[in-house]
Parts: sequence; C-alpha cells; structure tokens
Amino acid sequence: MPPRYPFPDLNTLPDDIRAKVLEVQEKAGFVPNVFLALARRPAEWRAFFAYHDALMLKEDGSLSKGEREMIVTATSAVNQCLYCVVAHGAILRIYEKQPLLADQVAVNYRKADITPRQRAILDFAMKVCQRSQDIEDADFAALHAHGLDDEDIWDIAAITAFFGLSNRMASFAGMQPNPEFYLMGRVPRQK
Repeated sequence: MPPRYPFPDLNTLPDDIRAKVLEVQEKAGFVPNVFLALARRPAEWRAFFAYHDALMLKEDGSLSKGEREMIVTATSAVNQCLYCVVAHGAILRIYEKQPLLADQVAVNYRKADITPRQRAILDFAMKVCQRSQDIEDADFAALHAHGLDDEDIWDIAAITAFFGLSNRMASFAGMQPNPEFYLMGRVPRQK
C-alpha cells in the first residue's frame, strides 16, 4: 500500500533535515520511511525528532535502550501500528541481541522472555497507553520495588505517550515499514 502522502524529494528538504536524513542513511544503510514521511512539514519534523531523541537517546535514568524499545514495541502493538512494531522491534532485537524477543513482546509481553523488572515496566506502560486515567500511587510503588525512581517512571509514561502520537500519525498516513527492518537483528551479521 503506498503512503497517503507522497514523500518529499530529499534534495528539496531544508539543509538541516537533509543532513540528518543522510546521516541516518549512512549509519543504517537506508532511510527509514518515517524520516521522509514527516519531512513534508519541516517544523513538525524538527519538533518530533527533538522529542524522540530527548526520550530515546538520553543518557541518564536507569532505563536501558532496550527497555525503551520494549515500551515502544509493546504499546505500538496495542495501538496496532505496523510501522512502529516492525521498526522498533528491529531496534529492540539489536539492542537486546535476542532475535525472538520483539515478536514475543509485540504479541504478548506477559509470556516474553523478559525480567520481572521489564514486565513491571511494560505493565505500567500498557496502563498509561490504555487507561492513564486509572494510574494511582500503587502503580508507582510497583515500579519503585524494581529500583525505578520517579524520573524513570516519567520516562516510561512519556515514551508511551509520544509513541501513541507516532503510532497514530504512521497509521493514518499509511506509512509502511522499510523492508530492511523485517530482517534486522534476526540473524547474526556477516563478518
């Protein structure tokens, strides 16, 4: 299915956006569709990726990069966002070096091969995703018991909420995962 909004030509993008897209292409070997799909509105692209990077690339806090990707994969599955499940599932497989994990987390994280801490993180993320109005002090206590502090809990909620927006934008726009994402992290890289 083609996207509902055509991707802009890379050469017509503002210099800062084009430079970032080319940097991602150099690192990944391809341009993830989200970078071009959102570039049709440069101000929104900049805001989106600034917030994305603030949440997903931050160095402080106790959430690992893999745990951050677990949150995205699990909540994107509930939101039925094919793009984010496939793309962030690939990143999850790479970070955790577990080729089966993303599929397990997307289908039923409660049966996935994850730690009790990670299960508690995903329980909370799912509640934020589906019933944020029901969050209570006991939800915080459950995470504190796994060594997470209030700033980590904010991160879980913010990642869940941000990707709720991302899921809806990708789905309504008809954004499809790049074919490269499907195989990433499933088989060992050739040396």
